[in-house]
Amino acid sequence: MIDRRNLLIRSGLGFGALALADMLAGQAPVANAPGSPLAPKKPHFPGKAKHVVHLFMNGGPSQVDTFDPKPMLDKHHGKPLPSTNLRTERKTGAAMRSPFKFQKHGQAGIEVSELFTQTARHIDDMCVIRSMHAEVPNHEPSLMLMNCGDGRLPRPSMGAWITYGLGSENQNLPGFVAMCPGGYPIVATQNWRSAFLPGAYQGTYIDTQHSDVQKLIENIRNNGMSLADQRKQLDVLKKLNEWHRETRSTDPALEARIESFELAYRMQSEAAEAFDINREPLKVRERYGAGTQGRQLLIARRLIERGVRFVQVWSGAGQPWDNHDGLETQHRKLALDWDRPIAVFMDDLKARGLFDETLVMWGGEFGRTPVAELPGLSGRDHNHYGFSMWLAGGGVKGGQTIGATDDFGFAAVEDKVHVHDLHATILHLLGFDHEKLTFRLAGRDFRLTDVHGKVVKQILR
Repeated sequence: MIDRRNLLIRSGLGFGALALADMLAGQAPVANAPGSPLAPKKPHFPGKAKHVVHLFMNGGPSQVDTFDPKPMLDKHHGKPLPSTNLRTERKTGAAMRSPFKFQKHGQAGIEVSELFTQTARHIDDMCVIRSMHAEVPNHEPSLMLMNCGDGRLPRPSMGAWITYGLGSENQNLPGFVAMCPGGYPIVATQNWRSAFLPGAYQGTYIDTQHSDVQKLIENIRNNGMSLADQRKQLDVLKKLNEWHRETRSTDPALEARIESFELAYRMQSEAAEAFDINREPLKVRERYGAGTQGRQLLIARRLIERGVRFVQVWSGAGQPWDNHDGLETQHRKLALDWDRPIAVFMDDLKARGLFDETLVMWGGEFGRTPVAELPGLSGRDHNHYGFSMWLAGGGVKGGQTIGATDDFGFAAVEDKVHVHDLHATILHLLGFDHEKLTFRLAGRDFRLTDVHGKVVKQILR
C-alpha cells in the first residue's frame, strides 16, 4: 500500500511531486501569523469594522412585505401584472398585495413594514439595499453564492475568508461561529466551510435550540479527567503529531487537526462562560426575550465582546422563510421572533461601544415574487431578480436606501447590487481590497469575489 504523495514522488521522475508541491504551496497558513493560524493580523488598510454579525433569514424573506413597499400591488391585486412575469421556479399568477402596513420611520423617513417596527427604531443607522440581485431562483446555489461567492463550485465561505484575513482577537474561542437552532440549513455545513483554506478558518456550528451549555456545545467538559491531566495528554499527542508532520512538510489537514485539539482544550473554560447567558443579569435576558432568536443574539453579543471575528445567526433548520403559501401567518410569526431581539441587540452594541466596530447584516439568499404562487393568493415564489438587505454599524452610512426595484418589486432596475458587490463592500469595511485578499491554489489566485465585484461606495460612511 502506498499513499498518494509517495506515489507522485516515485512517478514521472519526480515531476508529479513538483506539481503537488505547487498545489500545496498555497495552502500554508497566512504569513505573519505566529503560533495559532487565528492570531490577529492586519488588513490592507485601516477598516471601520472589526467584527461581522450576519443575521441570515434563510429561505428568502419577501422584500415587498418588509423593506420595499409597492403600492402598485394594491391596485393590481388579483390581476395579472401589466408587464410580463419574469421566469420563476414555480408557476405564478396574479399580483399579490402585501398584507402588512408600511410606515415611515426615523429622520430619514424610510418606510418599513409593521413586521419590523422595533428594528425600525434604528433605521437612521441602517442602509437598506433595495436592489440586490443574485443569479438563479433556487435555494442551494443562492445560499452558496451568498455565503461562498460561487453557486456551483466548492469555495471558502465569507466567514472563512474574513478569519483568514484578520485572524481572531480571542485564541480561546473559534474565530467564526455559525448558530442555527434545530439542525442545519439547506446544504448544511457547506455554508460555513473553509474549502481549500486551512481548516482552522471554517465555521464552528452551534445548535442553539439548546440552552444548557453542555448540550449547546457537545463534550465541552471532560468529566473524567482534570484540565491538568488533559494538558499532559495533549502535550504527548502534540509531540507525536509534530514528529509525524516533520516527515510530511506542510500538510494543512494535519495543521488543522493539531490546532483543533488545542482550541478544544482552550475552549473548555472560556466557551462555557461565553455561551452561558445565565451569567447575564435577569433584566438583560428579559429585554432580549425568552425566545430562541433573543437567546441567539444575546450569545452573539457575548461572542463579539470576547473578540470573535464572524458570527452567523440563522433563522433555523431548513428554510423557514420559504413561504410558498400562508405567507401572512408565517412571515408575521418569523418576524415577531426576530424584531425585538434585533432592536435590543443593536441597542446593546451601542451602549457597550461595539456598534461602530461591528458590521451587522440582515437578509436571505434571495427575495420573493410580487405575484402569488398558484393556485391561491397566499404565498410567493423565489425571486433572485430583486430583493432587499440591510447593513448597519461598522462604517456603514445609515438613514438611506440604495437602488430600487420596478413598480411591483420584481426586479432591480436602479443602482443594482450583485452579491459579489456586497462581498467586495463588506471586505472594504473590514480593511481589505477584495482583489488582493487571495489564496494561491493550483497556480491560480482565488478570492471571495472570484473575478467580479465592485465596492458600493454609497454604503460607506
